[in-house]
Amino acid sequence: MNDLGFLFPYYVAGDFLVLGILFIRKLGLSWIWYIPVALLAGFFLLDLGIIPNEVKKVISNIIIICFAGYALLMEIKNTRIDDRFMPADSLIFLYYGLSVFLFFLIRQLPKFTTEQVELIWSINNILCGFLYISMIYTFLKLKK
Repeated sequence: MNDLGFLFPYYVAGDFLVLGILFIRKLGLSWIWYIPVALLAGFFLLDLGIIPNEVKKVISNIIIICFAGYALLMEIKNTRIDDRFMPADSLIFLYYGLSVFLFFLIRQLPKFTTEQVELIWSINNILCGFLYISMIYTFLKLKK
């Protein structure tokens, strides 16, 4: 089987770039915010050997958590609550928060039993499924 590890930086950079741009547009932030997001995505894409790819993923997830948390705060603060994005933003916040936690656990996985590892990844997969369902629900609700 061929090693596909070279794809991981593309995944991290692409995921960060797409979600970063989505939150910048959704929150109505200044165009200046595109510059650090694009620079960070480029940094995540490059493999300079300074920071391991797993740490780049954690940094990316933490920034996405901040964007999602800010979006949730703005939705809650808004006096005219339009909760179209609330499920998607909430699950993005929850899923990426869990992903950061899992990346800290990943080095400990050999110490866990097979059942514990299966439980951890099952919870991750269930949350990922809920995230995708909430996004589909949000987009269908926007279409109406």
